[in-house]
Amino acid sequence: MDERMEALRRYNLWGGNTIDFGFERAEYTVKIKDYIGNRLVKVLTGQRRTGKSYIMRQIARRLTDGGVPAENILFVNRELSAFDFLKSGEDLEALVRLYMETVRPQGRVYIFIDEIQLIEGWEKTVNSYSQDYTAEYELFISGSNSKLLSGELATMLSGRYVEFAIYPLSYSEFLSVTGMAAGRESYMAYMDMGGLPELFSLPDKMEIRHNYMASVKDSVLLKDIIQRHQVRDARLLEEVFAFLVNNASNLVSVNSMVKYFKGRGQRAGYDVLSAYMGYIEESFLVHKCDRFDIGGKEVLSGTAKYYINDLSYKNFLYPGFAYGIGYKLENLVYLQLRRAGYSVYTGAAKEREVDFIAMKTGRTVYVQTTCSLQDAQTARREYASLEGIRDNYEKMVVSLDDMTLPSNNGINHVRAWEFHSILS
Repeated sequence: MDERMEALRRYNLWGGNTIDFGFERAEYTVKIKDYIGNRLVKVLTGQRRTGKSYIMRQIARRLTDGGVPAENILFVNRELSAFDFLKSGEDLEALVRLYMETVRPQGRVYIFIDEIQLIEGWEKTVNSYSQDYTAEYELFISGSNSKLLSGELATMLSGRYVEFAIYPLSYSEFLSVTGMAAGRESYMAYMDMGGLPELFSLPDKMEIRHNYMASVKDSVLLKDIIQRHQVRDARLLEEVFAFLVNNASNLVSVNSMVKYFKGRGQRAGYDVLSAYMGYIEESFLVHKCDRFDIGGKEVLSGTAKYYINDLSYKNFLYPGFAYGIGYKLENLVYLQLRRAGYSVYTGAAKEREVDFIAMKTGRTVYVQTTCSLQDAQTARREYASLEGIRDNYEKMVVSLDDMTLPSNNGINHVRAWEFHSILS
């Protein structure tokens, strides 16, 4: 048998094959389901190990549960060594052709290609199948780089694709996995754990979780950055990542990073550091949150905040550095806003900073985060930042207090573990 077909038969649902579908990520599969049944290319983007592969398999299972024959679903995971022969778009096209000739599916064919950025020239092949009106193809692709839709693909598929950003487990998903009840205790546990799905199948030992997170970090740095961009100084790249992790929720600029490395006796030029920061952001390890001038209604250049894609990097790789609970809370609130589909900025208003300005079609929300509002001085400071904003958009303070405090001059208090429920 052709080794290519052998690989396909092993990793597809044909012939009653059983495949590990993992924890059901309904927050994504339900949303993606609404877009099935047309020629739009469904694009899943996100950091490695966040569960994109499982979500794609779960979509395939939804299709078969809905009556689609298993033979009408083609699943290819380019990251598996069994598919190392897929070097180019031509190889991919030949594989699909082999599948069609061998399996002979009747009717619409659903093609899933995982980690597609590892196939050179995949854009033309995807465009060709998505626009082939002589047959019925529906494509689902995933990638671990935010530039996946830049350049040629975005031009060719303009208006003909829909993107889904995949994040680590949300707090709601954490509750489902652990069986814990919503509340301060479980939210703190979530904060101290993180949300990378595979962490929950590991023994509760710091050394094991550290080793796992180190392997995730090394894999992303090597495969998505060093090899892709031919990075020469891998050690400096990792140190830049560590700097961003340990300064998450703080204002950072390239110049401040140059000074940091200079103070350590290391030569690190502005252009190199700027490039490395960009590469790390592209790989979804961190997210850049630009500053927004509330009065001038414009994005400010220079300094910005960076948030970790998952707190497990801090918890298990760099736990020895001083890093308060307040910073972790701010990071989690940022991620929840992004999961909910908001564009998020750090607000600049005169001499005060507002943690977040979150914008979504038809809704703008100002958000402050703090560990507790029980201290009167802290409460005055957090509310003052919002009271100074002269518009009628929603304003709220998110904290870890057990009690919900009454509205203060139109500013609502939200307990952190209830924040996700008010964002839809």
